[in-house]
Amino acid sequence: MDLLNGFYTIFSSPETIGFVVLGAVLGVIVGAVPGLTASAAIAMLVPITYYIDPLSALAFLYVIGKAGRFGGSISAILFNTPGTTAAAATVIDGHALTKKGKAGKALKTATVASVIGDFTGELILIFGALTIANWTRDLGPPEYFAIYLCAFLIIGSIISDSVLKGIASTLFGATLAMIGLDSITSEPRFDFGMVELYNGFSLVPLLIGMFVISEVFTQVAPARKGQEQHDEIAARSPDDDRLSWAEFLRCLPYIGRGSAIGSMVGLIPGVGSAVACFVAYGSSKAKAPNKEEWGKGAIEGVAAPEASNNAVSGPSMIPLLALGLPGSTIAAMLMGVFMIHGIQVGPKIFETSGDTVYGLFAAGLTGIVLYGLIGWFGGPLIGRIIDKVPQRLIYPTIFAVALISAYTARSSMFDVVVALIFGLVGYFMRTLNFSPAAAIIAFVLAPGAEQALRQSVLLTDDGFGIFLTRPVALAFFAVPVVAIGIRIFARMRSAQNAPDAAGSQT
Repeated sequence: MDLLNGFYTIFSSPETIGFVVLGAVLGVIVGAVPGLTASAAIAMLVPITYYIDPLSALAFLYVIGKAGRFGGSISAILFNTPGTTAAAATVIDGHALTKKGKAGKALKTATVASVIGDFTGELILIFGALTIANWTRDLGPPEYFAIYLCAFLIIGSIISDSVLKGIASTLFGATLAMIGLDSITSEPRFDFGMVELYNGFSLVPLLIGMFVISEVFTQVAPARKGQEQHDEIAARSPDDDRLSWAEFLRCLPYIGRGSAIGSMVGLIPGVGSAVACFVAYGSSKAKAPNKEEWGKGAIEGVAAPEASNNAVSGPSMIPLLALGLPGSTIAAMLMGVFMIHGIQVGPKIFETSGDTVYGLFAAGLTGIVLYGLIGWFGGPLIGRIIDKVPQRLIYPTIFAVALISAYTARSSMFDVVVALIFGLVGYFMRTLNFSPAAAIIAFVLAPGAEQALRQSVLLTDDGFGIFLTRPVALAFFAVPVVAIGIRIFARMRSAQNAPDAAGSQT
């Protein structure tokens, strides 16, 4: 009944449904542009949310994120260049099909798999978030601090190739959040005597700097070498542009497996769609009876990763809505929008803002249908248009829009300077294999973690000893220790196996 009310809410508001449609269109286009991620697009569009109602704002950005994941498959299949990292595995068989003149078949397979995977993840979100919120409603500050610390360490250890660099990125983001007035004593901290820093850094210029401007800097060098022109390979027969019912049934088990893998990966903070697509591709290939065809143009090799990377979307929102912990960069941006409109995320959000949450669920389901229709009927056209636009025009335009967005949020030139500075910081973090995503998520989480820690210490005369008396807190403290230990052990084992393998070859 609550979900039906959510559908009534969005369809009874022309503004809200308009933003859902616009989000689906923009998301597909943004995802199909190589180098322009959905995260970057959302970062540029966050300032718009200051001027529209909360549900329209959240629905707009949420649908962009969903459609952007799918959009990456268009350039991956047509041009061997994934529009997003989430489509990196789709390239393998997707472009092989294009070279055989079966681009239409590959795009329709990607569309169907993406829609089914996304629907699966969204249903898990709808039923899972409320269940977890009911379970966590009675948790106190010690348990919440343990959950925050668990999230910090899990994200830091998983989101980067290096455990140490990932944790260092997380600490960097948490340190940035400490700048400004102390929330309890109102004493300025780390402000260096600058009045502009009394209230700390604003999220919007940090997002724009770390995700948009740094991405422009990263893409400029390849773009200067010239844009590769792709020859369009025509279909050899009408069947090459169709996905038959028999082919769909053949792909269905792989779509189901990919959806399950993506949903499980989405529940783990910081892992993301890129990991999910490769896990799904590898596990599906291993179980496929026609594994010798994979890599040469198997439609199952398109279906599995596309179902998986889109299934991540819904479950990645569960930690945000149920606990107030963003598990991905897009969730962190949406948390910022919740905060802009005075909505407190966490276990009580279903009581205090239930209409908005169920409206967001309905918008997500509607957005899936919309981007599915766009991909089914317009995927090849979108790909051809994007391929004709010179990259030398794309990135300067993105850079200019990014600076305008940074200024618009608070009409502040200081925010523009911050965006430029952190654009450079983000660029060097990417170059040195640190994680801007981990830094931003930590920046959003740190104030809540600090508040929970201080409240915990004040609850008893035992100070930090209070954590030893809380079994749930101890359990959450143990989770990242085990996770980091497993990853270090795996790295050591792979390092030992590498010399053995080299020795056996000689």
